[in-house]
Amino acid sequence: MTTTTTEPIVINTLFRTELALGQNYAQRYTKQLSRSVEIDIIKAELEEKQFRVKLTVIDTPGFGDYVNNKDCWMPLVEFLDDQYELYMRQEQQPNRKGISDPRVHACLYFIEPTGHTLKPIDIETMTRLSQRVNLIPVIAKADTMVPRDLALFKEHVREAIRIHGIQVFSPPMDAIDEASAEHARALMASMPFSIIGSNKDVRTPDGRVVRGREYLWGVAEVENENHCDFKKLRSLLIRTHMLDLVSNTEDLHYANYRQGQMEMRKFGEPRMKKTDNPRFKEEEEKLRRKFTEQVKLEESRFRQWEQHLIAERDRLNKDLETAHGSIKQLESEIESMQLSRSRR
Repeated sequence: MTTTTTEPIVINTLFRTELALGQNYAQRYTKQLSRSVEIDIIKAELEEKQFRVKLTVIDTPGFGDYVNNKDCWMPLVEFLDDQYELYMRQEQQPNRKGISDPRVHACLYFIEPTGHTLKPIDIETMTRLSQRVNLIPVIAKADTMVPRDLALFKEHVREAIRIHGIQVFSPPMDAIDEASAEHARALMASMPFSIIGSNKDVRTPDGRVVRGREYLWGVAEVENENHCDFKKLRSLLIRTHMLDLVSNTEDLHYANYRQGQMEMRKFGEPRMKKTDNPRFKEEEEKLRRKFTEQVKLEESRFRQWEQHLIAERDRLNKDLETAHGSIKQLESEIESMQLSRSRR
């Protein structure tokens, strides 16, 4: 996933209101220098037909925008874990009235329409995110591909998701009525959803005014299911499976986080950073290399010192042998002198 202008437009199109703002390209050079993934949080309260929803949109400008994107998914993972931690701490309080839910219930992962398959950064990031949040893959700018190429690309993406064991959100298939189950199966068959984002109304050749994008060949309509899967995505998020997203977060992802934390720490202790953090591993590897180099240096110095001691020992032994030989010779000469004196 790379940052595109499609993401805020899709959010605005979903809720038919101005929630997310586009990128400020005047700051593009500064962003490249900072080389960091930002997390923008937008909160709103929507109401339709006396149904009120408190909505929080979390955008991640800067993700995947650099030549070296090593570990760029870590801020996203840490953010998700932080939200679970905030919620768990509220649950542990004696007074739980008015508890707020900061957890992320759905993650729209925008896939760049390359026409091939998922990139390595997509595979790694989607794998990590799918373990913590309801992951919904989305193909951005679907109107840039012809239907045949789009269908083939979706098939390649589905195959990559299957091969790498990426767990995408799946609505319940065991619904009581067959119509709901069939609708859920149709949604899964359309995943990843191909999306066209537009915040403008345009007129079609037959005179209709629709939300879409105008081209020389005609109009790409946002809500035309022959053009994209926008209506299916909206149905999944807002109309038919909103509660399923919340309950799946509670029963699966949050439950896994809570269980993991309870196994690792005592009640009331702060959350420990996981040791599988790549940044931690990188620092650990640097220290290990430095320690190894220091050990090798000390071993080299020890060998040199040992060789010097051996040479000094050999020299002293040789001097000792020479002195011993001289003593023997002197003793022999003394004996000869004593014998010659006694004969006289």
